Amino acid sequence: MGEILGIGVTHYPPLSGVDEDMAWLLRKNLQDPLVPEHAKDPASWPERMRQEWGSDEGRAAATRHRERLVSALDHCRSEIDAFEPDVVLIWGDDQYENFREDIIPPYAVLAYPDLTIKPWATMAHSSGMDDKPNVWNEGPDTVLEVKGAPDIARGLAKDLLEQGIDVSYAYRPLHQEGFAHAFLNTLLYLDYHRRGFPYPVIAFPLNCYGSLVVANKGFAVSLGETPAQLDPPSPPPWRFMEVGRAVARAFAATDLRVVLVASSSWSHAFNTDKTWRLQPDVAADRVLYDAMTKGDYDVWRTRTTTEIEDSGQQELLNWYTLAGAMEELGRPKPDWSVFEESYVFNSSKVFAVYRP
Repeated sequence: MGEILGIGVTHYPPLSGVDEDMAWLLRKNLQDPLVPEHAKDPASWPERMRQEWGSDEGRAAATRHRERLVSALDHCRSEIDAFEPDVVLIWGDDQYENFREDIIPPYAVLAYPDLTIKPWATMAHSSGMDDKPNVWNEGPDTVLEVKGAPDIARGLAKDLLEQGIDVSYAYRPLHQEGFAHAFLNTLLYLDYHRRGFPYPVIAFPLNCYGSLVVANKGFAVSLGETPAQLDPPSPPPWRFMEVGRAVARAFAATDLRVVLVASSSWSHAFNTDKTWRLQPDVAADRVLYDAMTKGDYDVWRTRTTTEIEDSGQQELLNWYTLAGAMEELGRPKPDWSVFEESYVFNSSKVFAVYRP
C-alpha cells in the first residue's frame, strides 16, 4: 500500500526576482491605454490593495510578501523531507512552453530521465524574467540537476489509461528545454536556500489556460492584444478532480512513498478582465479556500469553466487535481494551510499540507 503526502504551493515567477520587480505586472498594466482612468486610480481600489501599493508602488510590501511566501515554502519543504519520498509528482500549467500549436493535450505525464537544466538560460522568458536579476544572483551558467523517474512515470501513464483517463505522455521535451517554468520554479522555491532537492521528479503538465493558451501565448498581454478567435477550452474543472482521483488510486496500489504537489497561485490579475486585469478575484478565491478548509469539494466540483475564466482562476485547475486526489484518499481537509492575500502582486498564494 502506497503512502501519499499532498502539498500545495505557488510557483509565482516574480519570487525569483528582486523585491523591486515584484509588482512589475501591475505597473505594466497601469500603462495600458485601454484601461480606464477610474480603474487606475488607487482611490477606487480595495483598501488592502492601496496598503500594498503604498507610496512606493509596492516595494516595501514586496519584502513582507516574500518573507511570508518563503516561510510557507520552508514549511512545505520540511514536510517533504520528513516524509522521505521515493518520487515527487508536480501538477503545473504549461503556458505555451511544450503545449503549442502543433499539439495541445489536456494533460500529460512526462517520463523524463535525469535532467541538467540551466534555469536562467532556458526559463527567463516564460517566467517573465527577461533582463531582470534573480534574487540568488545566479548567472546563465548556473546548473540545476533534477532526478527523473521515467519507469514510475511510464507505469503511472499505463495505469491511468487502463482506468479510462486518456492521458498523453512524453519521453523528452518538445519545445521548452528542460522543464516548463511551473515545474522549474516549484523546484527552485522548494530549495529556496539552495540545499539541493534530492528526490526524483515527475512533471504532470495540465492545459489550464484553455482558450488563451495560444491566443495569449499563455501569458500576460495588454487589453486589445487577445485575438477575437480563442482556442478550445481546457477540460472542465470536475474532470481534473477525476484525474487526481485516478492518480491517487494508481499510487495507492503501489509500495511507493509519493508526494503529490499542486503548484500555482490562485486568481491571476492578468487573466481577470472584469477588473481590467489590474486585480485578481480575491473574493472568488476566498470562497474556494473556505470550502477547501472545510472539505466541501462540491463547491469546487460545481464551478464551471466559464466561472473559472471569469475569475482569472485558470491555474487553480492544478489544485483541482490535488483536491480530487485527497478526496479519493479520504483526506479532504488539509492538516495545515495558509492563504496569503494579495492584490498588487498579481495573485493570492495558497499553501497546504495533507499528511498521510
